[in-house]
Amino acid sequence: MAGIDCGTNSIRLLVADLGEQSATAPLTDVVRRMEIVRLGEGVDETRRLAPAAIERTRRALAGYAAEIAAHGAERVRMCATSASRDAANADEFVAMVEATLGVAPEVVTGDEEARLTFAGAVGGLADIAPAPYLVVDIGGGSTEFVVGVDTVARAVSVDIGCVRMTERHLRADPPTAAQIAAAEHDIAEAVDRALAAVADQPGPAGQPGPPTLVGLAGSVTTVAGIALGLDEYLPERLHHARISYQQVAEVTADLLAMPVARRLRIPVMHPGRADVIAAGALVLRIIMERAGVPSVVASEHDILDGICLSLR
Repeated sequence: MAGIDCGTNSIRLLVADLGEQSATAPLTDVVRRMEIVRLGEGVDETRRLAPAAIERTRRALAGYAAEIAAHGAERVRMCATSASRDAANADEFVAMVEATLGVAPEVVTGDEEARLTFAGAVGGLADIAPAPYLVVDIGGGSTEFVVGVDTVARAVSVDIGCVRMTERHLRADPPTAAQIAAAEHDIAEAVDRALAAVADQPGPAGQPGPPTLVGLAGSVTTVAGIALGLDEYLPERLHHARISYQQVAEVTADLLAMPVARRLRIPVMHPGRADVIAAGALVLRIIMERAGVPSVVASEHDILDGICLSLR
């Protein structure tokens, strides 16, 4: 089976073996790929997907379709999130996907996105971090906040993704102090709303607020890789790595002070992420500040794994 997650900044593929036919049996990765396509470029301002962005996504998707066919995946599910929800011309995107992949993309609701994200993120966490969990998925256009133990209890999505915040505020290279302050204000207001929304009901199973913050997506894992001083991007080192607030704050300050050309020289940096990573790091830092948590557990497993798990 194969799952595709198409977000605002990247499009990702997981071809996996179901293994044992049980709900709790782990997936076995066959192929895991990611391409930066910036589908949501300019959507915050124009509310439309740009033709060049759709074409970049089509080229990546054509490669994924060939990979899926080569491995004989029997079931395929593609989910599209923030950018395609926001766009007035989403029908053009859907038509492109159907022509390229042979299946229609699902522009998932916020509730479904939360369920898939949580299912993918919390697998295997019980042995290393206590539940309940606050899972935050920092995407390109939005950030999802999901609280739960074994399943989702509460969830909310706010429009503070790394691409959106870069385009809206951090336009200079490097960003100015005034731009950073404006971004911090915007992000803090959204984070406070999100935290209030996921905390204003009794905790799952009567438990207190979530003690474990789990961070997903490339902004979090890149910050973790920088904090750990890795010489290259190593998913096995990053998955379930625990990073302190102090480390996140230091990495964020460094990234905000660097021009993009210097960020590109960081060993763990994907070239397509260098211009938006400072905004993603800033979102993570402010979430940790406003939630009052001392550390974040980085996860390489997220909505993409949840999509594949849903095909059982």
